[in-house]
Amino acid sequence: MGNELTNMSGGCPYCHGIHSSKERTDEEYKSLMNRLKRIEGQIRGIEKMLENSAYCPDILIQVSAVVSALNSFNRELLDSHIRSCVADDIRAGNDATIDELVAVIQKLLK
Repeated sequence: MGNELTNMSGGCPYCHGIHSSKERTDEEYKSLMNRLKRIEGQIRGIEKMLENSAYCPDILIQVSAVVSALNSFNRELLDSHIRSCVADDIRAGNDATIDELVAVIQKLLK
């Protein structure tokens, strides 16, 4: 199982200092990677539209679809993070995870 979805130090991008890594099930990893690959394809499609001088509203609609796809990716990853890292830390009495989760959600909602 690969963990390309980790930060530079090898940990969950939302677990700064609390967790050194995030083990994902094969199913979770594949689901997240499939989403990213589809998003990558959408981005390449937008590049081609721009290269082919597509009409601005058509490009904007495709950009909106990419934003929606990224939001779906974030929701899936956040759900997993809350159900694993956050829940485990709360059960273990590590309330710092709650502050971290609040900070992450605030960044996502900007």
